[in-house]
Amino acid sequence: MEKLIEILEEIQPEVDYSACTDLVDGHYLDSLSILSLVADLEDAFDITIPTVEIIPDNFNSADSLWKMILRLQEEG
Repeated sequence: MEKLIEILEEIQPEVDYSACTDLVDGHYLDSLSILSLVADLEDAFDITIPTVEIIPDNFNSADSLWKMILRLQEEG
């Protein structure tokens, strides 16, 4: 999770990722940020994030992102 927070802070350093639950809905992450985030997450965690996974439910909080990463790692 620490690596995820580091990646998020590189994109939007002023957000409190431990408490924020509306990263997409609150417009902290825009479409370009999400594309950059997807690429960074795929590289950092050796996963592929399918287009169907790029939805607000998976990107609205660090916790939901982390759960998606773990699930995708398990699915291999």
